[in-house]
Amino acid sequence: MKELWIEIPETTTPEKKNSILNLAAEANAVVLEGEHAVRKQDELEILLLDRQDKKRMSTLQSEHKQVAICIRIAGKEDENKAVEAAEEGVDYIIIDCRDWRIIPLENLIARIGSKSKLVARVNSTEDARLVLQTLELGTHGVLLKTNDVDEIARTVALVKQEGIKVKLVKAKIATIKQIGTGARVCVDTCDLMSPGEGILVGVQSAGLFLVEAEVSENPYVASRPFRVNAGSLPLYTLATLENTRYLSELKSGDEVLIVDRNGKVRTTNVGRAKIEFRPLILIEAEVDGKKLKAILQNAETIRLVTPIGSNPVTDLQAGDEVLVHLSAAGGRHFGVSVPEETVIER
Repeated sequence: MKELWIEIPETTTPEKKNSILNLAAEANAVVLEGEHAVRKQDELEILLLDRQDKKRMSTLQSEHKQVAICIRIAGKEDENKAVEAAEEGVDYIIIDCRDWRIIPLENLIARIGSKSKLVARVNSTEDARLVLQTLELGTHGVLLKTNDVDEIARTVALVKQEGIKVKLVKAKIATIKQIGTGARVCVDTCDLMSPGEGILVGVQSAGLFLVEAEVSENPYVASRPFRVNAGSLPLYTLATLENTRYLSELKSGDEVLIVDRNGKVRTTNVGRAKIEFRPLILIEAEVDGKKLKAILQNAETIRLVTPIGSNPVTDLQAGDEVLVHLSAAGGRHFGVSVPEETVIER
């Protein structure tokens, strides 16, 4: 789990500071004030020291207290200092990159590894996203200095995505019906997926089928593990854990969620959304008395994820089990759930 540190500027008003502290407590974030960093939930206390204060650092380490140092990265010499500090057993190294950000970060992530926890100072949620994904592994955490409560809330949401899962349940296939030709969307992502991974789609936002990426080998076409042949234009998919999008809306750069058989979620971006006209198939499934539907391309390469594998839609039979995600019933307003709204979908 990535760590969120928050540094509250001295100019912050008491009212806003109280709001930030409440948000930090809810998110189990570390709050840095002066040389003291505190995380309330597990009573973690970290002391931020000057790296030159070797004597105090040694004393604190002998008392098994957590120590952090901050290093401004302006060149290779500073990068080496951070690595040396990690080898000295410093618990946290907070780095502040100036002109160059990505290359020094990549170097430090690779060289420090698990010797110390690497925390990058950032000014925004977008900066946080960047450093948490650099070299795929990312830093162990981010330190956000701001009194903008909304920016902190966005960064909290970003950090909390790590390790998030959605609940998947078994549904039984009830009906399979060929319905002719129509437009369907291939979602080519900026990621590589493995067997059992794909995206969630459905006619109703309250019930989404897990369609597997094109990871399976076959004699007629090469696998394309970056692609999900996702289905008909009006199907819903999850863009975030809270919001849906129509497949027809997706375009290069948009975010979508990749989900695996166990419900583990990660975010990726759309590289290309390709719309073509193909024969379609209507699939209906039942779970807990609810009927769920999806309209997919009628071809052997389109597979629904099952509890133990995946099945081509061309082989599905009534009674087969597939994995689906159920969410709150009700309406959607531009992708945002409105559970109280009465909506009838057929």
